[in-house]
Amino acid sequence: MKSTREGRPFAFKDCALSAIATGRRAQNLRELRDHLLEVNVGSLYYHFWGGRLRPQFDEPEYNNDFAAWARHSLHDHMIAERLAMVDPMDYASLEDLRGEVVEVIEERLAEQEFLPWAKVDEQFSFIRSQIVVFDTHRSIADPAELVREIPHSSTSSIFYHFIDARRRTPDGQDDFSTWLRSFGSVHNDLLAALADVDPYFATLGELRTQLSSVVGAYFPDTTSGGIN
Repeated sequence: MKSTREGRPFAFKDCALSAIATGRRAQNLRELRDHLLEVNVGSLYYHFWGGRLRPQFDEPEYNNDFAAWARHSLHDHMIAERLAMVDPMDYASLEDLRGEVVEVIEERLAEQEFLPWAKVDEQFSFIRSQIVVFDTHRSIADPAELVREIPHSSTSSIFYHFIDARRRTPDGQDDFSTWLRSFGSVHNDLLAALADVDPYFATLGELRTQLSSVVGAYFPDTTSGGIN
């Protein structure tokens, strides 16, 4: 399927997250809850999403830092599993996400007779982040060119355009979808397919593969003979 009108070019960006200490630390679940009530929401963003841009030698067992800490430092399997099931994509804002995480923790606190403590050197350190954006000097004018460009994009570029974009755009959409809408309604089927991709329970490499499959299926004539 080809575009019926021209939109502005799509410029590919790359990014990195710069971690900034907040000075807040928690040694047990109650302290974690108390800090969560007050910490800047940017810290929630970092602890739910930032791990995808940190070097990983193994596949992470948990998708967010709160769940990993509860499991490995508090040795509380139950709260770790509950926190791991919180999908930030289900919440309209980081404030809504904060409310859900606090509620999950408070439910667990109400169940516990004894409060597990982490070792002093295993306290949870709240981090916030600042995103640094780089120009890749790559741009496309035709949506069909996504078939060629997405598979060769860095995972941090995928993070910037498909994950971080959701807190930058007024309607909470990824950059690819925002750009495709500039062509009118012609790409509504592709927009629907992109909306079905949940980036949270996948590594960035897996997410890139999923996006490549989605755009490749939508523009099948470009996958074998190239894009003219």
